[in-house]
Amino acid sequence: MNNDASQTMQQNALHEVVFLAPAEQVESWSDALFEAGALSVQAEDADADSPDEQALYGEPGIPAVRAGWQRTRLSVLCAADTDPIQLIALAADRLGISRPDQLQVHEVADQDWVSASQAQFEPVPIGDRLLIAPSWHPPAPGDERIHIVLDPGMAFGTGSHPTTQLCLRWLSENLLPGQCVIDYGCGSGILAIAAAKLGARPVTGIDIDPQAIISARANAQINDVQIELALTTQTPPQPAQIVVANILSNPLKVLAPLLSKLVLPNGQLVLAGLLDSQADEVAAAYPELEMHVFARLEGWACLVGRKR
Repeated sequence: MNNDASQTMQQNALHEVVFLAPAEQVESWSDALFEAGALSVQAEDADADSPDEQALYGEPGIPAVRAGWQRTRLSVLCAADTDPIQLIALAADRLGISRPDQLQVHEVADQDWVSASQAQFEPVPIGDRLLIAPSWHPPAPGDERIHIVLDPGMAFGTGSHPTTQLCLRWLSENLLPGQCVIDYGCGSGILAIAAAKLGARPVTGIDIDPQAIISARANAQINDVQIELALTTQTPPQPAQIVVANILSNPLKVLAPLLSKLVLPNGQLVLAGLLDSQADEVAAAYPELEMHVFARLEGWACLVGRKR
């Protein structure tokens, strides 16, 4: 690369600063960083994809959704003519706190950010029957798998997380056409959509978050399936032959009486969102069902039980 090209690349490059922040400071850090001139601030769980990963969902029995995780990784993007260290120092001064001890600073070359973002989301195969893919990845000619279109959005569930994959795998291997299904904590609607595409009738999605209902409704329309959607504050639906709940261990225990009632006699309950080490404790909350571990993936477990 000649000097002129190198100088051009450096002029067009952006700066990225990465540091850790505690959960209680994430929102204030974000506000201060934008005020100091940051172009964007991204918060991620520093323990993602590990047993210490935390899922932030507003569900009964757990605290309200927070702006950050116990250990939050903040990635701050700033312009090429901005000193990234001074930007962090200015934001810290606004907050009245010390600058983080450990800062990672990178140069980020100018690029097609839309394409770069889309490249992070590849199709996710689930066994031999299902393929979860964003809209910019159309199915290959001759691919006979059931294709579910799902773009990343506000609600949880893109098919990439192990808990979602475990539930999808169970549905693809065990769901019979014509069975009625309830997806409790439906998020993006991915499990309900998969059930409908696998032949379930009727399918109901329930969530505590109005935004999730909006997202699930839009995704169902994109996938050309019919799903009944409701908030948790509404009257519970009639019991179903299959009830799926991909939430968290604590709300799964709190919701045990309700979820058990939603399962018809001889019906099945599928629970996910729990670590492998939490499986026995969650199973014990469901004495009306014969719970067992269906499968494990990357430290996560999926429980399945048939109602006596």
